Amino acid sequence: MTSNVTSATMTDCPSGPGMLLPFLYCIIFPFGVALNSIAVWISLHVRSTSTFMVYLGNLVLSDMVVTLLIPFEVFQDLNTVSAVFHMFSCRFLKPMKYTCMYVSISVLGLISVDRFFKIVQPRGQMLCQNLLFGRWVSAIVWVFMITTTGLPNMVLTDRYPNTSSAAGSCMFYKGEPGIRVHEVITISLNLFFWLVCVLVVVCYMCIAQTVIQSFRKSGSSNSQAKQTTKLRVFLVLLVFLVCFGPYHVVRVPYTFQQTKSNGSCSDPLSRYAKELGLLFATVNVCLDPIVYFFLCREYNEKLTAMITDAGNAQAPSETSYKRLYTLSH
Repeated sequence: MTSNVTSATMTDCPSGPGMLLPFLYCIIFPFGVALNSIAVWISLHVRSTSTFMVYLGNLVLSDMVVTLLIPFEVFQDLNTVSAVFHMFSCRFLKPMKYTCMYVSISVLGLISVDRFFKIVQPRGQMLCQNLLFGRWVSAIVWVFMITTTGLPNMVLTDRYPNTSSAAGSCMFYKGEPGIRVHEVITISLNLFFWLVCVLVVVCYMCIAQTVIQSFRKSGSSNSQAKQTTKLRVFLVLLVFLVCFGPYHVVRVPYTFQQTKSNGSCSDPLSRYAKELGLLFATVNVCLDPIVYFFLCREYNEKLTAMITDAGNAQAPSETSYKRLYTLSH
């Protein structure tokens, strides 16, 4: 049974964090589109030969969806948007973004486990080369996140606005069941993130230790290779923790304060902290393609070949110009 949002609750709350976050999103968007377009192109031209490549393709897909949703994020943060657009964003666009964000977190966890089995425990490598297994796991992740994160929020965001002003919070579009479900989903996903976080840290620390020990056992004095291994592990952990950590630190306290407000506005500082954490999480779409370059040899080689081909394509035109210049003088 749907109901309307009263005009009192629509106008009493601040509608957004000002112009700073929209401005920062506008900076992120072109970089995200450029980097993820390259990642998508490479993914389409690199043959999937392992579960790692399958997981990487799903990560590229989720990052691209989040990137394409950035303009709508900007529009919603503006004070001039209509209540209809704001409600549409709360009901469909934000659940899509959160679904893709947690798909990315899940896939990053799967990639860490995949690398662990391939490097630390080679006996489990048969799963790392089973493409069917990788595709099934990826499909399960998408279905699970859509049905447990996206759909419940879409269905239970069912209170339609009766004014032209946008509500300050998406909670105003939810009834009591929607608010309770939102609270449970948020807490569950936060717990899920920290479990994946521990998994990622443990896996990559074990990987770094195993690789460095293999250098020592072989008697290799290649300190540069050791430093490169440490750098790759540090980069992956840094991107994961810096992008997703801040949001999950502030998310649960904000949700409790948001759902217990009984229709009143949530604390602006708490809300802005959550929005800033979400901005950090969105920056991940720009950093993931850089991580691909360090982690994936096929991705690295394809990107290098693409740059080389672009340089070779430009060279003939310069040569032709020089010939024409010589003939004309």
